[in-house]
Amino acid sequence: MNTSLPQPSFSSVLQDYFCQRLINQLNVSPRTIESYRDAFRHLLSYAWEKLRKRPVDLTLEDIGAPFVLDFLDHLEKDHGNCERTRNARLAAIRSFMNYAAGREPASVAIAQRVLAIPSKRFQRTLVGFLSREEITALLDAFDTSTWSGRRDSVMFATFYNTGARVSEIVRLRVPDVTLSRCSWVRIHGKGRKERTVPLWRDTAFRLKEWLKRDRLQQDGPLFPNRQGQPLTRSGIESRLNEAVQRAQHSCPTLARRSVSPHVIRHTTAMHLLQSGVDLSTIALWLGHESPITTHMYIEADLSLKERALEKLTEPSLGRLRFQPTDDLLSFLESL
Repeated sequence: MNTSLPQPSFSSVLQDYFCQRLINQLNVSPRTIESYRDAFRHLLSYAWEKLRKRPVDLTLEDIGAPFVLDFLDHLEKDHGNCERTRNARLAAIRSFMNYAAGREPASVAIAQRVLAIPSKRFQRTLVGFLSREEITALLDAFDTSTWSGRRDSVMFATFYNTGARVSEIVRLRVPDVTLSRCSWVRIHGKGRKERTVPLWRDTAFRLKEWLKRDRLQQDGPLFPNRQGQPLTRSGIESRLNEAVQRAQHSCPTLARRSVSPHVIRHTTAMHLLQSGVDLSTIALWLGHESPITTHMYIEADLSLKERALEKLTEPSLGRLRFQPTDDLLSFLESL
């Protein structure tokens, strides 16, 4: 008599993972759901390509460590995913396998081997940001004679003022803006954490004119498309690229820059730092979980390091002429 336990259905465990674990039990954010969903969309597509199995026919044994490793290599080599994206996909798979091991004892060995797959280390580059001249040229590049140009002008001024993530700008609604003697905007950040950011007079004036002139829906998106729906991430990036192209005529250095909505967020942080704002305040401004994250702006600020260097007295040493030994010359000649 065969006493081995039947392999659990991958399809049923995956559906329970999303519906029961992520949504009902953990109540994770919609952004997390989207990220994990996309990871498994790619995984299931690769399973069909590699195993010729439909998603409903897969078992947990099919999604073992060798398959996951092949999938991660596929993302990097065939899709051009960077290490960060590769690690994000792996994090989703690990989270699922951790749940599967607790739900289905027969899958513990499979899950353990997948959980042992390490994240890939990657080089952390310095953050990119725009100079004050470049951000000014960019904000002046919109055609405010058109409806979309007025919207984009106000939207990117709000981007720069608040240092918001693109996902946070997309979620802004009309009631999130308070325009009074002390104007501010409520931002719905990552992990369902809200924060308030004060507005400069110019930003508040632009928002006031935008709300009064263009008659937005009372509870609608602050920056809608022509159908009244929130702009998409790709839509915002497209509008920004067009503005950068126009701004290059007045500020040629922008032609050599890679400008994204997140670069504007970095620009806000760097300009706050260069104006003398402390790191704790910048972390609150940007909605960072910890001020440690904000330290990367100090690493990128060359002017701050130059000011520190100026406080040191440069040593006055006589120039020494290097005299190599015979052993060193012999070594170099042998190369």
